Amino acid sequence: MADKTLDKRSGQLDDTPWGHKWGFKDTRFVLQPDRTVTVTGERYALSGTEMPEFIPFVEEMLGITIDPNEIKPEVADKPVPPPIMNDAFYQALRASFPASQYSQAKGDRLLHSHGQTTVDEVYQVLYNKIDRVADLVFYPESDEDVVKLIKLAAEHDVCLVPFGGGTSVSCALKLPSDETRMIVVADMRRMNRILWVDHENHIACIQAGITGKTLEEELEKIGYTSGHEPDSMELSTLGGWIATNASGMKKNKYGNIEDMIDNYTLITPKGVIEQKTTMPRLSIGMQPTKFLFGNEGNLGIITKAEMRIHKLPEAKKYGSIVFPSLEHGIKFLYELTRTGVLPASVRLVDNFQFRFGSALRPKPDAMGAIIHKLQKFFLLKVKGFDPNKMVATTLVMEGDRSEVAYQEKLVYRLASKHGGIAGGEGNGKRGYMLTYAIAYIRDFMADYHVTGETYETTVPWDRIDDVLKSVEQKAAELHKAYGLPGKPYVSPRITQLYHTGVCVYFTHGFSGKGVDNPDRIFSKIEHELRETILANGGSLSHHHGIGKLRKDFMPGTLSETSIELLREVKQAHDPQNIFGIRNNVFAE
Repeated sequence: MADKTLDKRSGQLDDTPWGHKWGFKDTRFVLQPDRTVTVTGERYALSGTEMPEFIPFVEEMLGITIDPNEIKPEVADKPVPPPIMNDAFYQALRASFPASQYSQAKGDRLLHSHGQTTVDEVYQVLYNKIDRVADLVFYPESDEDVVKLIKLAAEHDVCLVPFGGGTSVSCALKLPSDETRMIVVADMRRMNRILWVDHENHIACIQAGITGKTLEEELEKIGYTSGHEPDSMELSTLGGWIATNASGMKKNKYGNIEDMIDNYTLITPKGVIEQKTTMPRLSIGMQPTKFLFGNEGNLGIITKAEMRIHKLPEAKKYGSIVFPSLEHGIKFLYELTRTGVLPASVRLVDNFQFRFGSALRPKPDAMGAIIHKLQKFFLLKVKGFDPNKMVATTLVMEGDRSEVAYQEKLVYRLASKHGGIAGGEGNGKRGYMLTYAIAYIRDFMADYHVTGETYETTVPWDRIDDVLKSVEQKAAELHKAYGLPGKPYVSPRITQLYHTGVCVYFTHGFSGKGVDNPDRIFSKIEHELRETILANGGSLSHHHGIGKLRKDFMPGTLSETSIELLREVKQAHDPQNIFGIRNNVFAE
């Protein structure tokens, strides 16, 4: 990766993914007999550390007791039904491609039949079963392979589903249970090369199956970065970013995915959609490639893109600021946005996440314990901060040295105006990099009957308070109404800033121990919380997309004529519904 602080690797790591769970097999959280938690491997800065405060924090936040001996049993022999076969298609496939490019192995089929939505997909795979499993997995290696595959699918009436990193959390990869045709999942990850680089104009043509991790490693070798860092960047792909209209942690400096891509190739049953020339900007009427960002696999397969690249920054500096309350932090963000000078990344976490970050700290040595006590004394006694209200902002500033120095001076001066105190570069770096490691916590806590998920939304500045308070209140009401044990964990963070508002990222979880069908309850609560977000001024999604999880809300988001337009485009370019994943307004 371009930022070597992401991990503490001493050599080459094994990048074998977990499969149904999140992340890589060398990394997992482990509860020790003494109730401390450790992280295996050496991939992340958190790896190998001993965290004595982790479990006490979880127990306090959820109002439960974690019993190390009561682990939720995972289904060992996961059910995979026999594939639905279209013999004519299969024989044509065999005649056109080598056996190394397709698989009907049970494990491969199951792995390609879901994304990473917690209860609707991962929970079902681990503890129950999923409704529909892919019938065959195909691995394209070129644009020509994709064209040929689509032609065969159209000729024999087979359903195709594009698959990138499998990280979707919107049920976009959940296969329609009532699809009676043979479903072929096209895993794009063999198309993972940088095809060419234009050093003068700072643009590169990149195949869509490349993961963010590989992209950054390859660009770094020649002195560049893409600047796109979603939380899923180690596993998600360029094609997936375009298909979901993604955003990353360094949006402030490099933009969202639609700002980074000047051209891309989408192959549909009717042919190829792309611009014949790539320009910095065009005024040529309606541009299909711009129109089709966020297509969620409903229209075709993205095979490559021409992406803006940037020289590696001359300087990079992390930072952190502690504020006495969330209100102080939001006022700081608002005024910072008005300056027009934003660090590459600015993230504000609430008190729960601030305390959770502290709970993830390794057991300190003698000197570390002394320093921690002094810092705590200064914040609580000298500055009078309430430990149950204070929040934190993490910063990443990068560019040339003068740019970084200017940002740093402005940011900390403005933070001081709003009661903020600098928390140190080390804390900022650690807080930023924790993003990648803590994604594994969901599956760790699921072992102990705790279910958790994230919801993201865009919120105008004047509605932030309404959305935060209403979600917290509604979650508490629903928790009580469903008779769930303990209490819910609802924690927001602000991750992206805009002129007119922010992206708010909620983490929500509860214990389902002793509860019948906790997954169904979680789904119902998630749906009601999304209604609450919309009713109080938030958007349906900032960057995760719609998939099938939020499809019911689309009539309240787009006008009837807008939905009709989208469906007519689909009908014109895929009249047989070859790309029958049925996401968004195409769920019907």
